[in-house]
Amino acid sequence: MTNINAEIAESLFEEDEDEELSRSIASLPTEDDLPCDDGVPMETPRHRDQMILLIESLKAYWGEDKRYYVGGNMFLHYELSGSKKFRGPDVFLVMDVENRERKSWVVWQEGMRFPDVIIELLSDSTRTTDKTVKKELYSRIFRTPEYYIYDPFSQEFEGFWLKKSTYESVQPDKEKRIYSSEAGLYLVIKDDWLRWMTPDGHVLPTHLELYRHSEQKLESAEQKIYEERQRAEDAEKLLEKYRRRYGEL
Repeated sequence: MTNINAEIAESLFEEDEDEELSRSIASLPTEDDLPCDDGVPMETPRHRDQMILLIESLKAYWGEDKRYYVGGNMFLHYELSGSKKFRGPDVFLVMDVENRERKSWVVWQEGMRFPDVIIELLSDSTRTTDKTVKKELYSRIFRTPEYYIYDPFSQEFEGFWLKKSTYESVQPDKEKRIYSSEAGLYLVIKDDWLRWMTPDGHVLPTHLELYRHSEQKLESAEQKIYEERQRAEDAEKLLEKYRRRYGEL
């Protein structure tokens, strides 16, 4: 067990001074003790790519300085009795937490923090569960403020915002976007992919997209330099031809 559980237990129960309960929390398994995933790949390569796109673009935009955690297709352990209760959201976001690598999300190791945003990618095998069982769990147990479902193939897209203990449906606007107040960003369908977008309309690129964009800018700059050099050489040749015919200016 790590010392982090002891620290969390102390902060959570300092006022009650319930040492026995604190020790009980501290003795629970951590991310080092619990399984992190089931080893089952996502339904299709497109589901996998969609998950990576949402996670990596947010990481590229916020970087390492902001306090947050975004993960996906990893276990989220939420029952204090141990390892019996867990889920594996396709994408989830927790705000105002330490920005560090994790094997899995263990709520009692994180100060009893649950995700602020969850995104499930619909498939034929998960559609019913995502719309019923998980929706009920995320609203009543997790109390996650925002829950979104998206089908990477049909582009079915719907949001649910928590009102008291139930979710209210939120539909995309005419530009196929829903604003996430938790993230301060839009979720928007662009070119058949679900993307994050800033309020002023800039789609968040991934690290790879940023790299490719930088390469394109570099290639464009190199092309301009080449063209300028060619024009200079052509001008020099023309000037030399003029000198041979008419002499020095």
